[in-house]
Amino acid sequence: MANQISPINPPVVKRWQTWYTLIAFFYMYLPIAVLTIFSFNESPSPSQWTGFTWSWYAKFLQNPTLLAALGNSLSVALTAVSVSAVLGTLTAVGLARYYFPAKKIYRGATYLPLIIPDIAIAVATLVFFAAIKLPLSLGTIVIAHIVFCLAYVSVVVSSRLANIDPKLEEAALDLGATPIQAFMRVMLPQLLPGIVSGCLLAFILSMDDFVIAYFTAGVGATTLPIAIFSSLRSGGVTPELNALSVLLIIASASMAAIAEAVRSWGNRS
Repeated sequence: MANQISPINPPVVKRWQTWYTLIAFFYMYLPIAVLTIFSFNESPSPSQWTGFTWSWYAKFLQNPTLLAALGNSLSVALTAVSVSAVLGTLTAVGLARYYFPAKKIYRGATYLPLIIPDIAIAVATLVFFAAIKLPLSLGTIVIAHIVFCLAYVSVVVSSRLANIDPKLEEAALDLGATPIQAFMRVMLPQLLPGIVSGCLLAFILSMDDFVIAYFTAGVGATTLPIAIFSSLRSGGVTPELNALSVLLIIASASMAAIAEAVRSWGNRS
């Protein structure tokens, strides 16, 4: 008689899945938990705990260098995302609804910034600015960030566009609407959740970018990641930077939650 394979015990599988999930979350989020705890450490040394304090958060809010860098990062991210929202949405709609020569090549080129390493994009952008003799400044960081922000917005909007029935736009055109009216009144409201999600994702990535901003920044154009890197090189890890990192984690997590809520709402509508 052939040997029969005994079925796997479902409770055992469930128990292993539970332990695996707990270990994975512990591994991923333990550094964040330690960072959060030591951001409230009264001692400036990360090797010992001497007491609880909010002073490092207050010290960050009184640091003009970090606040100026934060303002530069916000300006760069908001400008890059605003431009990318318009161009990325038009790119996604054009690739989905219209046919033109070399469309597949153009589609692949649009998504290349998602695949190419950041260091390659940074070097290529720097060489391009040098070739056209454009002085490095905060504006060159914005131009460089638009490159990858546009790609992320296009991808998210394209995924949303794939779930929209094209017959709705055709019906609007049959009823006498112009192509612009059909897009603004029929397509755009349905694309809005995807646009918002893509913009929030691009905003987080722009705020977080160091490599591209470091290569394309001019004198005085210091973004927050560059300022943090300079501070680490000069003074090491301080509780002030821990407090700043915790605030950035909270802000990023909040925006990610908003993006997920908007995406879920868009899928139900």
